[in-house]
Formats: sequence, structure tokens, C-alpha cells
Amino acid sequence: MKIHEYQAKAVLKRHGVPVPQGDVAATAQEAAGIARKLGGRVVVKAQIHAGGRGKGTFRDAATGKPVMRPDGSKPLGGVVVVDGPEAVEEIASRMLGNVLVTKQSGPEGRRVGRVLVEEGMEISKEFYLAVLLDRAIRSLTFIASAEGGTEIEEVAATRPEAILKAAVDPRAGYSPWIGRSLAFGLGFEAKLVNPASKLVASLHEAFVRTDASLAEINPLIVTTDGRVIALDAKMNFDDNALYRHHDIAELRDLGEEDPLEIEASKHGLNYIKLDGSVGCMVNGAGLAMGTMDIIKHHGGSPANFLDVGGGATVEAVTAAFEILMKDANVRAVLVNIFGGIMRCDVVAEGVVTAARKVGVKVPMVVRLEGTNVERGREILRESGLTFLVADGMKDAAEKVVAAAGGR
Repeated sequence: MKIHEYQAKAVLKRHGVPVPQGDVAATAQEAAGIARKLGGRVVVKAQIHAGGRGKGTFRDAATGKPVMRPDGSKPLGGVVVVDGPEAVEEIASRMLGNVLVTKQSGPEGRRVGRVLVEEGMEISKEFYLAVLLDRAIRSLTFIASAEGGTEIEEVAATRPEAILKAAVDPRAGYSPWIGRSLAFGLGFEAKLVNPASKLVASLHEAFVRTDASLAEINPLIVTTDGRVIALDAKMNFDDNALYRHHDIAELRDLGEEDPLEIEASKHGLNYIKLDGSVGCMVNGAGLAMGTMDIIKHHGGSPANFLDVGGGATVEAVTAAFEILMKDANVRAVLVNIFGGIMRCDVVAEGVVTAARKVGVKVPMVVRLEGTNVERGREILRESGLTFLVADGMKDAAEKVVAAAGGR
């Protein structure tokens, strides 16, 4: 689960990470009031679940035309430095309700419903700092760079020597030397090593105590008066642990999520929307990944990742099929089931029920193997509906790619 920047900063602040003063606003008038309390120069930041806001541009939600800065000099971006409450109100009014397009949002962009208004900071130096789970070494790992404010993927690709890594031994746990080694490695002045290492420790605490999957600060800054502060923050959380973090779960913003993914979560389905034309319904994450791979191998493009799980009911299969049919990009569907715990006859009943209920208008390819496979195939034959039955993964991929329009 993702949360907004202002929410991530609130979580980090509770665990001792220094962040700028500020507050979130849902109206232009609220934004002006926050600026009035802070005084002086402030920063207005659009709140969406996508990075690259500073380099993004706004579009009018009604017309699709660019939203310009008040002086008309250039399109409005997602992060703007402003002087005075009146100017803040003007900027916020142009952001709220309109669409911000960034490299990470996709061309459709995201509608902005909140802005964060923060005190302006005099920056002396910028860094990058994050902690995540490195599955290759089965440890939490800090990633840091002295080149903050830029995309870390670009730095890693072009200048890998600029990336520092420090793993946390899961048996020994976090040790203060990790923070100090990162601070020295990043080139912090001697007088700033202690506050920088304390911030690293606080970031680790926030990550562990909230069952996060990512905690990122970019940029981490040193101000001209010698403070070490998280100027921006991003946090993602492990969905499987949210049951023990009700306060974190309440931060979920459904408006930032795909409606089909929200619908799938209500039925306990693992669904991620993609941009292809072949709808996939599979049981098991590994088989789902293999299915998407073989569709790509044969020249097609998957429209989704959908794992119905090992013990799905007829109702769950029906719900999964309805979700696939709601995606307007889907031109053919591949049902690929290996029956173990999940029986093939249950899947067949679900597919038939859903096909009748929804009124399927695209070709369907079905590949069934495993428990009760013959009964499953019999249900499909006796349904009176038209299915393309596949014999194996290769045959299934070839048939569904052809049905979806080929390469």
C-alpha cells in the first residue's frame, strides 16, 4: 500500500525523523491559512502517488489544456516555491481539482485533491537515502547517494559507484555503526555525522515498526544553518501486515488506485492492471508470471496480472471474470488453471457462470490441467458457450494471441 508524502512525513516524524514544518490542505483557502501561520517563503506540493512531481505539468481536468503559472510564463508544475498567502492561494487553486502528469503517473496523469504547504528551506546539500528489503541477501538494506534530488535508477545505471549500500544483519539487528558509516561515506561534515546517523536509525525504526516495504527520502538535505532534514518522503507498506497497523491502513487513498484493483481486493484477488490486450486469469503467482511471459514470447501483451489463489470459490472466480470484462482494452481472455487445491470443475463452473452473467464479447481460451480436469472440460462442453480449449501452455498462448489480434 502506498501513501502520500504528507502522510509519510507524519509517520517518519513520529519515529524521530526531522521533517519541515507544514500541513496539508484540501482547498485554496486552507492552503493560504497554512502559509499565513508559517510566514515567509513556502513550498506548495501537489499530493499524488507518483514521483517526478517537480518536473511534471498540470492539465485542466475539464479541457485537457495546460494549466499555466499565474504570470503565464510556463506550465504549472507539481512543486512551486511561493511568497505570501495570496500567491499560495492562487497556486493551490490552479493545482486542486486538476490533473498532474509526471513520468511516473502515465500520460493520463492523476487528479490532485490535496496540496502540502511547507516552510521554505535554504539548502546547502542534497542526498538520497532509502531502506528496503533486499530479497537477494534476505536483509533490510540502506541505499544512499550523495547525488540527491535525482532519480536513483538513473544514478545507479550511469554511475553505480555513486551508490552506497549497507545491509542490516537480521540476527544482529541495527547497529549505530551503520548510520555512521553511511554519514561518513556520503561526505557529511564531522559535526553533522551524529545527527545524520541518528536520522538513519530513526528511519530504520519507522520502517521496522510499521512493516514497511520501502522508506525513501529524496532529497535528504543539509540546510545552510546545519540541520539534517527529510525534505521529501515516500513510504510503501506490506499489505499482508496491515491487519496489525490499523492507523496505517486508514491512510489508504482509494482515489489514487485503479478501480478494478480496488474491486479485486474486495474479493481477496491479487490483481494488477497492465496495458496489454490479453486478459489473464490464473491460479498461483508463479503460473501467472509464466503465463504473462509466454504471452509476450508469442507476440501478445498481457492486460493484467490476476492470481485467483489456490482455494478460490465459484463466487471468487466469477468476480475475477467480471473484473476482466470491465477492462475495455481486453480483446481476448486466457484462463490458465493447474488444479491442485483448486479443482478444475470449480473453475469451469465459475467461468461459465461469469460468462453467462457478464455476456462475454471476446474470445476465451481455456487451459485446464490437474484435479477433476475431465469434469471441468465436460462442464465447458455442456455449457452451450464457445470456448477455445488449449492443450498445454504453448497452444494456449498461440491461440489467445491470435484471438486478440496477433502480433
